[in-house]
Amino acid sequence: MAEVEVEVEVEEEASGVCINEALRDDELRAVLAKLQSDKDKEVFGLVCKRWLHLQSTERKKLCARAGSLMLRKMAARFSRLVELDLSQSVSRSFYPGVTDSDLKRITDNGLVAIGCGLSHLQSLDVSYCRKLTEKGLSAIAESCCDLRSLQLAGCRSVNDKVLEALSKNCHNLEELCLQGCTYITDLGLTSLVKGCRRLKFLDANKCNNISDIGVCIVSMACSSSLKTLKLLDCYKVGDESVSSLAQFCKSLETLIIGGCREVSDESIKSLATAACSYSLKNLRMDWCLNISDLSLNCILGNCRNLEALDIGCCEEVTDAAFQGLNGDGSKLGLKILKASNCPKITVMGIGMLLDSCNSLEYLDVRSCPHITKAGCDEAGLQFPENCKVNFLGSLSEPDVFV
Repeated sequence: MAEVEVEVEVEEEASGVCINEALRDDELRAVLAKLQSDKDKEVFGLVCKRWLHLQSTERKKLCARAGSLMLRKMAARFSRLVELDLSQSVSRSFYPGVTDSDLKRITDNGLVAIGCGLSHLQSLDVSYCRKLTEKGLSAIAESCCDLRSLQLAGCRSVNDKVLEALSKNCHNLEELCLQGCTYITDLGLTSLVKGCRRLKFLDANKCNNISDIGVCIVSMACSSSLKTLKLLDCYKVGDESVSSLAQFCKSLETLIIGGCREVSDESIKSLATAACSYSLKNLRMDWCLNISDLSLNCILGNCRNLEALDIGCCEEVTDAAFQGLNGDGSKLGLKILKASNCPKITVMGIGMLLDSCNSLEYLDVRSCPHITKAGCDEAGLQFPENCKVNFLGSLSEPDVFV
């Protein structure tokens, strides 16, 4: 880039023509588009104010932390932003000099400014911006009608009216995270999918005011698009929801129902025999206390593309869940099995699993009293070469279910 600047200066001196007079904006944008590295693009903006303006208006992605005044200036400068990350991750509160008040800096006024200035926005992450309310988020929905992804995890004041605004204005919305938004109810989900029928990803973890009513309506309205649904600790969700997902959502890939204690064998069996059994890759159902060998064996036997399964604390599951899985000679594709706190599973059950699965990469058997490293060695179990077995909790866990 430095060599280019020198050449430009030499040519200007030789010809007596200023490059800013010779090149139109569209030609300068073409030059900018040829630059590969972010560093070169930043250097481009240092040439002069005109080039800085062009560089700013062409920027597509930005991650920032700012108050209302700075957000207003930022929206004016980066007017063609497509992706904006303003998330205030809780983990940042442990950084030196960062206090809890810093996590509350982004307010409704800041979002109103963004809505007015960034009409091309397609992706917005305001996770853990705790001062945001219906006012600011509705302004975003009304102004950024091409929004495809919206992350609202930890925004505690989000309510059904926000979902209603999204439904009215953001018909292309594909990804929505509502984790921990406890004011969301079935009415909000019903409003949402009236206008947002292209949802592929919906995270409603810990939204404990939604029930089977809302989930069933989502499954019907978004039947052809929904691929990921997260319902962790939604204790009002039960068999009716899972059965509806099995019936309508033929492309479902990830389902998280951990902590949904009303879910039982009945609906899990329907999931295992539904059309989505071919697409299902990740299933988390830890703390589903009514799950037994019957439905788990169906899941393992029928969902041959399943890669990750969490049955932690399913206390009724025994070795019988792993019987007869390689009856047709084919192998399971399972890579991750989390079976911590399953007291009725023994080394024999793990042996049967290994007989039918040679792709295992991570096995969690913490707090399984009948499964120890010594016991596995004594039984002569042969784990796949790259498989990590977590006996005592000393290994880091894969984040596939996060």
